Amino acid sequence: MKQDCDLGQYGITVRKVLRNIVPAELYEEAVRYDQGAIVSSGALVAYSGEKTGRSPKDKRIVVHPEDYDDIWEGDVNFPLPIESFRVNRQRAIDYLNLRDRVYVFDGFAGWHPKYRLKVRVICARPYHALFMHNMLIRPTPEELADFGEPEYVIFNAGEFPANPYTEGVGSPTSVSLCFKHQQIVILGTQYAGEMKKGIFTVMHYLMPKRDVLSMHCSANEGPRGDVCLFFGLSGTGKTTLSADPERRLIGDDEHCWGEDGVFNIEGGCYAKCIDLSPEKEPEIYQAIRFGTVLENVVFDERREVDFSDASITENTRASYPIEFVPNAKVPCVGGHPSNIVLLTCDAFGVLPPVSHLSPAQAMYHFISGYTAKVAGTEQGVTEPEATFSACFGAAFLVWHPARYAEMLAERMRKHHADAWLVNTGWSGGPYGVGKRIDLKYTRAIIHAIHSGELAKVPTVEEPHFGLAVPKACPGVPAEILFPKNTWADGGEYDKTARKLAALFHKNFAQYADLASEEIRRAGPHEVAPTN
Repeated sequence: MKQDCDLGQYGITVRKVLRNIVPAELYEEAVRYDQGAIVSSGALVAYSGEKTGRSPKDKRIVVHPEDYDDIWEGDVNFPLPIESFRVNRQRAIDYLNLRDRVYVFDGFAGWHPKYRLKVRVICARPYHALFMHNMLIRPTPEELADFGEPEYVIFNAGEFPANPYTEGVGSPTSVSLCFKHQQIVILGTQYAGEMKKGIFTVMHYLMPKRDVLSMHCSANEGPRGDVCLFFGLSGTGKTTLSADPERRLIGDDEHCWGEDGVFNIEGGCYAKCIDLSPEKEPEIYQAIRFGTVLENVVFDERREVDFSDASITENTRASYPIEFVPNAKVPCVGGHPSNIVLLTCDAFGVLPPVSHLSPAQAMYHFISGYTAKVAGTEQGVTEPEATFSACFGAAFLVWHPARYAEMLAERMRKHHADAWLVNTGWSGGPYGVGKRIDLKYTRAIIHAIHSGELAKVPTVEEPHFGLAVPKACPGVPAEILFPKNTWADGGEYDKTARKLAALFHKNFAQYADLASEEIRRAGPHEVAPTN
């Protein structure tokens, strides 16, 4: 592939610019210049420095007067003056110009030819270039030769801090995005996930403009061509549960749903690998080989990785091309979904392992996006923490959550998709008392959803949330389907359930004015206010 690239149009004058070099060369660059290490599996180990997770509070979006109405500020899209964005960009360019060599990767976001986005990544670390080689869709030599000008550019100078005194910045870490200039600038964080989530945010803005629903979910396809979507935040099981040997993987994290069906945004997977084992997650384990980036893992003198070692972070990660999954579907496109699974990691131990949702309940829980932040996923989170994240990905939304929810509801009705709420969190008590639901039981639930068996099982209404809980599920002990049965003290269960229901009501109040009466009534039963 072509290795030279003129970056003069950006003010970057570095002589050695390595464009779309192959993974073997990036390995050599990482070992020689970036303290990279090759472990026994053949993967490249790299370290992201102080930041080992995303920094969502440091994300900024330049809001121009002409597109101000498009941006949902909420508590995620903090505005940045255009002058401050220019300061950040120049700061990144100045840093890159001090380097002996910089790396460029040109690739695509979006497998559907009609909607794909041309993306250029400019960075100082070879590990970042290899990461985006894995996470974007890799162009053929012919496509690279005809690539032309990118539609979006990422300037990654994460080793260099932002100036916290710049108006609207306020921190040495800054991830700033300008839709008008179609650029992303990263300063003060070397965590590679900021790049992929930056492009995801761009797609969350552009796709709804074209009547395409962008979604934070994984997707797979069964032998009959039936597609299933898995919504959920990091740590809830999107990657693990979509990697199913009996089904073809469309993608593990970011998708769009358009007129033809679903398509993956990315060209690879970014799997959590804390406590990874070949027994529990064989597809992910086997994908860790030459070409994979292992981020922030610990290995011994024999170059064997200890996936249980969380001494650097709980948020250890593996980034690999989707082709490394044996049953990946390439091109990564599929038909219209038959099942929608909303994954939650309930730290209170209250929600059932599985519930069959009505269309209104599906919208309520989609907008709510309840889960628990898993340790290490974000800076400062050291243990599970109850949270609500609209559309199971509020940090990446640009439009108001109701826009995405309406689009999802319309597609579910049109294509008769079933909806399920699946809890991969705690049973038998809250975090610290109970234990996490066994993965084999969750897999059995998902299998029963895919086969259509679970939709035929009679249900019982759960009293606090009004959820329809199946009376039985093949491969799952009946008693764990009803959480109260697993608690030592039923009274404590009811008290905790009321507390969680109150949190749902409090959170949903911010969206109630834009939700229909049917959706508002689909939430937990009314409860007395709690202190």
